[in-house]
Amino acid sequence: MKGGSAPPAPVREALTTLPKKRLIITVVGTLLGLLLAALDQTVVGTALPRIVGDLGGFDRFAWVFTAYMLPATTVLPIAGRLSDIYGRKPSYLVGIAVFMAGSILAGLSQSMMQLIVFRGVQGLGAAVIMANAFAIVGDLFPPAERGKWQGVFGGVFAVASVVGPMTGGYITDNLSWRWVFYVNLPVGLAAALVFLLAMPRSAGVSVKRKIDLAGVFTLMVAVVSLLLALTWASNVYPWLSPQILGLLAFSLGMFSLFIVVEKRGSDPLLPPFLFSNRIFNVGVGVTFLTGIGMFGSILFLPLFIQTVMGASATDSGLMLTPMMLSMAVGSMIFGQVISRTGRYRFVGVTGMALITAGLFAFSLMDSDTTYRALARDSVLVGLGLGATFPTYMIAVQNAFPHGFLGVATSSVQFFRSVGGTVGAAVMGSLLAVRMGAHLTQALAEARSNGALAPQVSAAFGSTLDVTRGMDALNGLRGNGVSGLPPALLGPVKTAFTQALHDVFLLAVAITVVGLALAFFMREVPLRRSNSGRG
Repeated sequence: MKGGSAPPAPVREALTTLPKKRLIITVVGTLLGLLLAALDQTVVGTALPRIVGDLGGFDRFAWVFTAYMLPATTVLPIAGRLSDIYGRKPSYLVGIAVFMAGSILAGLSQSMMQLIVFRGVQGLGAAVIMANAFAIVGDLFPPAERGKWQGVFGGVFAVASVVGPMTGGYITDNLSWRWVFYVNLPVGLAAALVFLLAMPRSAGVSVKRKIDLAGVFTLMVAVVSLLLALTWASNVYPWLSPQILGLLAFSLGMFSLFIVVEKRGSDPLLPPFLFSNRIFNVGVGVTFLTGIGMFGSILFLPLFIQTVMGASATDSGLMLTPMMLSMAVGSMIFGQVISRTGRYRFVGVTGMALITAGLFAFSLMDSDTTYRALARDSVLVGLGLGATFPTYMIAVQNAFPHGFLGVATSSVQFFRSVGGTVGAAVMGSLLAVRMGAHLTQALAEARSNGALAPQVSAAFGSTLDVTRGMDALNGLRGNGVSGLPPALLGPVKTAFTQALHDVFLLAVAITVVGLALAFFMREVPLRRSNSGRG
């Protein structure tokens, strides 16, 4: 049967009948896996300024995130399909093993390029972990009960995000940034052991299917080409250069070829029948836009806190705590609301409105922003994220028979990850370009006035190379920008603030579109069993 029509739903083992003890242990093992992925994302964030100072490569700051998200994005649908075919247990364990291997290699990195490559290995493992984790919730609980459990999963993920920045900051300040990667190892071993003992071997196994190799290849090439174009535009090559236009055209062609392959394939990677469902289209559309606006901007909050506010890595982790705590609380509360009321549209709209309001508040930050103001704005964003975490996943899962749980779940995560990766690339490029322009102007004025110390002037060279100079200054300074001479301190803070203002305003514009789209979500009753549609 071709990919354009929905095939019969595959049959898989029901896990809702597991003994209570094994059920609890399985949930704990799955939560530990999510903790592993959450720690990596948040621990690394507060360490990045110090990593760049040690390894150099200020112009590749966003690539440390992009390299992680690229495989995490493109592999998600593949991981979801593999777990549908071969089972959640082996897939999950393989993901944990790959992630731990990437963590060890990242901690041993001797250059920025090595770190970027090994972050890609981590992203590969994270994709498998994430694709399986939320599908396992679907295996264990019917849609009507998933709200509270998805909320718990999102809450645990957010709680880990509270611990992560503080842990990452403390480790970076007191040990070495390399240990922020090694901290994944004990958590990964615990998750693998618990999951190995509790989860049935056949969990998630369905009728045997082939892997859509043509779809995998065309999708990966299309996404990689797009991200390279967005990352290099205005940073390495001009927007209208042959290199950027060629990459964009090639990416568009590969996406078109991917659509053709999926329509003609007997077992497509992203079955076209998914896109005939309005709930699916709205769900992945909102999560995609949220990913662009949210993850592409929040990536730079630690940079603002350490560079503009002058905080240490430890303090920057503490300053992110209100957002993560409110995310945890919001995820659990809104998950319970969905389970108790059976309604999710209002929750989704509310979440997007909160995110948009919080991002607009972020766009108003400057060098005089206080911790109290940052905490207030962070709570808005955190509550919004907590509301959207369970909502769109549950809505999409509920829109299809249980046999398509893996591919439906991984598709939502795929579009969120694509959005986050695109957002990081676009906003990282925007930040570099805008900050470079402001810094160049400030440096030229300071040099003409003789206000630059010889050491600082030498760092930027005769041509005022901002990337070279920031790499050098990152190595010179201690915490935040305290190592800069007074004459340069103000201009540098101003340049960062103005550049980040533009980044957050772009994020606001994108989430406004997502908010408008959220109103078009169709609401249907949540199923109370994993069999059929009832």
